[in-house]
Amino acid sequence: MSENRGWKQIVSWSLYDFGNSAFATTVMVGFFPMFFKGYWSQGADVTHSTFYLGLANSIASILVVILAPILGAIADVGRARKKFLALFAFIGISMTTAMPLVGEGRWVVASVFFVMAVVGFSGGNVFYDSLLMSVTDESRVDFVSALGYSLGYLGGGLLFAVNVWMYMSPASFGLSGPEGAVRISFLSAALWWGVFTVPLLLFVRESGPSPSPGKVSFVSRGFSQLSSNFREVRKLRIVLLFLVGYWLYIDGVHTIIRMAIDYGLSMGLRPESVVIALLITQFVGFPSAIVFGKLGEKLGPKIGIYIGISVYIAMTVKGYFLRTETDFFTIAVVVGMVQGGVQSLSRSFYTRIIPPDRAAEFFGFYNMVGKFAAVLGPFLMGWMALVTGSPRSGILSIVALFVAGGILLFFVDEEKGREMLLESRKQKAETSPEN
Repeated sequence: MSENRGWKQIVSWSLYDFGNSAFATTVMVGFFPMFFKGYWSQGADVTHSTFYLGLANSIASILVVILAPILGAIADVGRARKKFLALFAFIGISMTTAMPLVGEGRWVVASVFFVMAVVGFSGGNVFYDSLLMSVTDESRVDFVSALGYSLGYLGGGLLFAVNVWMYMSPASFGLSGPEGAVRISFLSAALWWGVFTVPLLLFVRESGPSPSPGKVSFVSRGFSQLSSNFREVRKLRIVLLFLVGYWLYIDGVHTIIRMAIDYGLSMGLRPESVVIALLITQFVGFPSAIVFGKLGEKLGPKIGIYIGISVYIAMTVKGYFLRTETDFFTIAVVVGMVQGGVQSLSRSFYTRIIPPDRAAEFFGFYNMVGKFAAVLGPFLMGWMALVTGSPRSGILSIVALFVAGGILLFFVDEEKGREMLLESRKQKAETSPEN
């Protein structure tokens, strides 16, 4: 593979992240919760609409978790990745395109379209990730992976900024009002996603063998791999303990990301303000993640994670006492400062307690746990708001996830984890056929 052709594939692969991140920012986190609250759930009590949105997010996450091991097995087979990526991208794009057609008060239909769009988005990402080693080699994999991540921030943020402008000033775009701007925003996210999927489908060449007929079914293979990974993780109790703790606190992180706009609207804030706050979080998050990573290098990733969790707890409590738009903007800025840091330091800490020669296998399990996040939190937040009649109780319930995750992380001994790794390698060597 020539250098020129190699870069063509790398850029084409990275542009998929540039494109599909528009769905994450404009639809999943941005305008869908706002439109769901003010239009599709028109007339419903704010606590009921919060519960409906939380339930939709939880169902979408559960479906992704169920599909993840199966999709992972298919991705490992070889040259079917681009086909399945195209299929799931098509599902996500078509469901996003259909959202503007849903009428006022039709929250059930809107929820179904949203759930299917999230499944398409997340399912496509499984195959997108699996194509990384098809476009680069081990010497450049870190850079190429970071390039995709960076372009995702850029692409999602750029389109979202335009859509926020369109929402704030619809007349400048020839639109009659904010409602029309939101509908166009959904269509623009779908178009953006579709356009930047094309280079990957045209120019990325898959590596690996072609699927062979007559072998174990994809479904059986997926769950067999999941079972094998789980048995291995159970042997390394430190890894298992970390994964459970990580699942709890990262669930809190993802819940705040997905439910922030709904909560702000429930508190009576203007839609324009909560959207601007989300945009602030996006642009603060990118440089802050780098700074936070440097902090983790100096103090250690575990301490860095605790700093992030502590900030999240403080901001969640502040959210309970939310009164003004200034309060909401303050929360947006502070959360943006630690959001990327908690995620990146969790990953780097994980590398210290897993076998380096089996990093890909163990990170498969790590990523599956990450996909399972945002299941418990949105449901807990919506249920507490429904039971107590107050969205404030819903947001405060998320503190329990951060506290529980932090407590489990406390018992994750990095040194003991290294000792268990050495013991595991020793046992493996002793049972090797060569001995």
